[in-house]
Amino acid sequence: MDESEKIPLSALQHWRYCPRQCGLIHLEQVFDENIYTLRGQALHAKVDQPGVETAKGVRVERALPLWHDDIGLLGKSDVVEFLAGGVPYPVEYKHGSRNKAADIAACDDLQLAAQALCLQAMTGKPVNEGALYYATSKRRRVVEITDQLRADVAQTADAIRHMLTSGELPPPLGAEQAVKRCKACSLQERCQPQATHKGLIAARAALFDPDA
Repeated sequence: MDESEKIPLSALQHWRYCPRQCGLIHLEQVFDENIYTLRGQALHAKVDQPGVETAKGVRVERALPLWHDDIGLLGKSDVVEFLAGGVPYPVEYKHGSRNKAADIAACDDLQLAAQALCLQAMTGKPVNEGALYYATSKRRRVVEITDQLRADVAQTADAIRHMLTSGELPPPLGAEQAVKRCKACSLQERCQPQATHKGLIAARAALFDPDA
């Protein structure tokens, strides 16, 4: 597959969280910062420096380039630990706590699974497990790379590729999902400027009228 057709690994997490968010970032090439994105950048600034070290007899590589020619993926890992027999074990770093709602945690699982598939294709070693390290709780959450996750990676990559080829921006989330996800999204105003404007008007009114 041509390099220009390969999907960034981060795009899979964006799509699972919200296809419209993914489209704004990867199709329209726009991005805004908020407290959550800045925390994520601060965390990755510490782990994105390429390097190799040995810890407790395990080779650890940081910022390792990753790719998968058949599925069409491209990116880099945060950390890959090479276990006995050279089996790679991906560890993705995230800010926040590991006690996330299941549907939000699934977004992280998909990105980790994509890294696992890349490592398996690159090394020829089976990658059946990885971990997500959450900076706030400073603990890992182990993720089994199931057949369903593997299928989800391929299907999501195809969906993103179709979006990029068609040039069609996905619609906003439905009301139920939007309640949980839009609030934390740095692109909320770009995504739905009219809704954001109405929310600001209501918030300002409440400052002067507690019963509003």
